[in-house]
Amino acid sequence: MNVHFIAIGGSAMHNLAIALSRKGAVVSGSDDEIFEPSRTRLEKQGILPEAIGWFPEKITTDLDAVILGMHAREDNPELLRAKELHIPVFSYPEYLYEQSKNKYRIVIGGSHGKTTITSMLLHVVNALNLNVDYMVGAQLEGYDCMVKLTEDAPFMILEGDEYLSSPIDRRPKFHLYKPNTALISGIAWDHINVFPTWENYVDQFRKFCEVIEPNGKLVYNSEDATLSDLAKEIEGKLETRAYYTPQYRISDSGTVMIYDGREYELQIFGAHNLQNLIGAMYLAESMNISNHDFLQAVKTFKGAGKRLQKVAEKGTFTLFKDFAHSPSKLRATVSAVKEQYPSRTVVACMELHTFSSLRKEFLPLYEGAMNAADKSLVYFSPEVVAHKKLDPLSITEVQNAFGGCVQVVNNTEEVFQFIHEKNWDNSVLLMMSSGNFDGIDYDRLGEDLLSGLPE
Repeated sequence: MNVHFIAIGGSAMHNLAIALSRKGAVVSGSDDEIFEPSRTRLEKQGILPEAIGWFPEKITTDLDAVILGMHAREDNPELLRAKELHIPVFSYPEYLYEQSKNKYRIVIGGSHGKTTITSMLLHVVNALNLNVDYMVGAQLEGYDCMVKLTEDAPFMILEGDEYLSSPIDRRPKFHLYKPNTALISGIAWDHINVFPTWENYVDQFRKFCEVIEPNGKLVYNSEDATLSDLAKEIEGKLETRAYYTPQYRISDSGTVMIYDGREYELQIFGAHNLQNLIGAMYLAESMNISNHDFLQAVKTFKGAGKRLQKVAEKGTFTLFKDFAHSPSKLRATVSAVKEQYPSRTVVACMELHTFSSLRKEFLPLYEGAMNAADKSLVYFSPEVVAHKKLDPLSITEVQNAFGGCVQVVNNTEEVFQFIHEKNWDNSVLLMMSSGNFDGIDYDRLGEDLLSGLPE
């Protein structure tokens, strides 16, 4: 196979390019910008473009397929050339389906928890030495590529993102995978630039259920009211399996979960993570993994990268970083940390960074999202708001939206000031963002705070 990638440097695209190259395909690509770590990874694999830019002459009839990334535009000269030559053009998710259509496909969807559930399932699969193909949307520790494609693996595990497929394919990615078994972790409005109403957003998950293969299965979180209603709509058409928070108690190392009369010592914590774990366990059933074998193997799971990831710890102080940015993720993460450390002062810092979170009409959804913290701060950058061409936000507007005693700042130095003026003995600091507060190095921050604590 000869495959060319338009916008090969993307976080998802470069992983697929590497996976196809490792599978034996002849891979080429172009992009007008390639940043780290994509550049180094592509170079190591021997498929880094020689020059930056678009080169229509790369598109020849020798190509079997062109894969189009979201970063490219509809008038991309390489895309136009591929159309002229009638070369098949695929989006990223379309090509993943092409590579897995003869396998048993397990697709994990939902507004939150997708990466964690996928990570849990892969952790168990690796512990049990099972051969599977996969695609994960985030970088996980211990993996040098987040896509694996082989001829012989019987299963394909796919993280099912609801965002759009390509500049010329406006369907959500997870509509293209046609799962044999699917999971939905929860539905909380997101991507409002694409799905302008709540009803429109929910409908994407309804359509996802409709593309599950005949005689397939839907695993779903029954503690989500919207999702439970959706599951009722499809009862009788598909097999459904509900999951919910299991019985548990907090331990020094994390959590002791009680399931089927047995106790399992886990290294993760928080009700939302335990929900995720049960969902992943039900998916594992589709791979003929018993519940007990799954729970034994998942004992060593420490969490997905940037999901309640411990950055620094000393004595009675712990610093976590987390990807939480939507209202539902924020609420679940802050509540989990306070439950795990009830006698400590929990300080939560959150950055409004995504397009949705910085929209005035979306802000009211954050009401009370940080109430479980003892002290909380919200940061946003006026420059980022302007760059995204959104209406300006005021500190007062953000404060009113969150409610409570949340402190709101719009300068990174004020975030540092908020942090460094506090006594961190017997405390937890939770840094939550899909960005980095415009320049905060979490590892260096952890070192600074640890140096100020008593020995």
